[in-house]
Amino acid sequence: MRVGLTGGIGAGKSAVAAILGELGAFVVDTDAIAREVVAPQSDGLLAIGRVWPQVIRNGALDRAALADIVFNDSDARDRLNALLHPHIRRIALERERRARPDQPTVHVVPLLFETGYDRLVDKSIVVVAPLEQRIARVVERDRSDEGRVRARMGAQVDPDAARGLADFVIENNGDLGELRERTRAVYEALR
Repeated sequence: MRVGLTGGIGAGKSAVAAILGELGAFVVDTDAIAREVVAPQSDGLLAIGRVWPQVIRNGALDRAALADIVFNDSDARDRLNALLHPHIRRIALERERRARPDQPTVHVVPLLFETGYDRLVDKSIVVVAPLEQRIARVVERDRSDEGRVRARMGAQVDPDAARGLADFVIENNGDLGELRERTRAVYEALR
């Protein structure tokens, strides 16, 4: 079974992915893959450099400069997704082959519904959390300002819309123990 796991920035999808991994799922992190496909001298970085040469510094991607472009321009964001997502999907599907036949595979995909990746999965999970809690987490984690965090959130599917699209919803509005219990319940339902 292939499961798509998503959630807005700061919702806690990485924590849920880690718990699912502890429970026995094979986790494929497309965020990590996305960093690989833009590594120095990669095809992804070369493609970005052809479109936005100003975001390449000393042969590497200036993530903040690219974020400033794509999180303020939906056409630029769509173009970036079109450049990178075919590479990300190909690698993710290759990686999942390492899973045991009886092992559920969880693809952690921040833009699961926005990019159509949800059509590649059997079931989907969305992690949701209160907005102010999410903002505080991201500001602290990324040492970013609230305006940039809100811009990134604006580029993602609305959590209420995601609730209606997902097969399972995990509320992350309590402590880690509660998150573990809720994640375990979803894992058992998937099994």
